[in-house]
Amino acid sequence: MIRAIVRPEMIEKTVNALEDGGHVALTKMDVVGRGKQKGIQHNDIHYDELPKRMIMLVTEDEKVEPLVDVILESAFTGNFGDGKIFISPVEKVYTVRTKSEGL
Repeated sequence: MIRAIVRPEMIEKTVNALEDGGHVALTKMDVVGRGKQKGIQHNDIHYDELPKRMIMLVTEDEKVEPLVDVILESAFTGNFGDGKIFISPVEKVYTVRTKSEGL
């Protein structure tokens, strides 16, 4: 499973890039969080948590690195807060409609 947390303004560009690469099955969520900087300071206001978007997708092992590369390229601005990508194994997958196991 790939979980990518990106800037809200970069979500469509990232999703479109994933689709262009042939991967269309994914889930998007609104999330909030903070990184190493512990939020941002803007004038007299401190924002402890910032809005982000999370993309979750499951794919075969051999496709993980190419998909990560797509996300890294499409979500990149070069500024603090561009996001993180987390990779974790998935033990099983079931399709509810068909009750079948596997991708």
